[in-house]
Amino acid sequence: MPLKAITLEAALVNHVKPRRITIIGGHGRMGKLFKEQLTAGGHNVSVLEQEDWEYAEQLLSPAELVLVSVPIAYTVDVIKRATKYIAPTTALCDITSIKIQPTQAMLEHHCGPVMGLHPMFGPNITSFLEQKVVVCPGRNDNSFEWLLDFIKGQGGELVVCTPEEHDEMMVIIQAMQHFCRFSMGVFLAEASIDIGRSLTMSTPSYRQEIEILKRLFAQSPNLCVDIMLASQERCQAISSLADNYSRLASLVAKKDRVALIEEFKNTQKFFE
Repeated sequence: MPLKAITLEAALVNHVKPRRITIIGGHGRMGKLFKEQLTAGGHNVSVLEQEDWEYAEQLLSPAELVLVSVPIAYTVDVIKRATKYIAPTTALCDITSIKIQPTQAMLEHHCGPVMGLHPMFGPNITSFLEQKVVVCPGRNDNSFEWLLDFIKGQGGELVVCTPEEHDEMMVIIQAMQHFCRFSMGVFLAEASIDIGRSLTMSTPSYRQEIEILKRLFAQSPNLCVDIMLASQERCQAISSLADNYSRLASLVAKKDRVALIEEFKNTQKFFE
């Protein structure tokens, strides 16, 4: 009799040491994704939502891992609240898109293992395959080895950096990109552009950009706005970008061809 094929999920379940995990915000889109992935991997995952704090002792005290997955504006307060219930040996991490303040809060209020994670993808994926997760070590990194191995085992890529480097990079990678696309989407809507018609005569790059805009505006508006407003550095960078737009638009309005070409050449050198 031929042996039955072993599925990836079955292999993971059969070779994993089940961990007790509680996800704070596990019914949100990203929290739900992690819950599904960890449960499929053979772990015992509980969820603590805003209305569940009366059960915090039961949900947090026995957990080997507590993962914080709440909106940016509430992350630090939730960390402070949660650490009143978790054991000194519990591994505590967050998956917020800023890292300095959450990591500092976890280190300050929890004496046990701490790590900051930032999944560089949205909640619509079906696995961690070919997805990047930024890892910001905090304390007792070995306590998270099984979690990182789980992500890598699914084909995910781990990028290690400090919280400071992460937040500096995210100003460009996230906040300013969100603002650029947010602005373009607002412009297209206000101008009542016929997107469908435009796609019939578009270039591949235009079609790709429209798909990115559609994905952005399919998200929660709170998430998009919170990413732009998450820190003073992000707000200042967006303001500087807007100043650049105004300066270049002024050159266009004046039809200053020489100045625009000079701007292009100077920037061309940067990318060489």
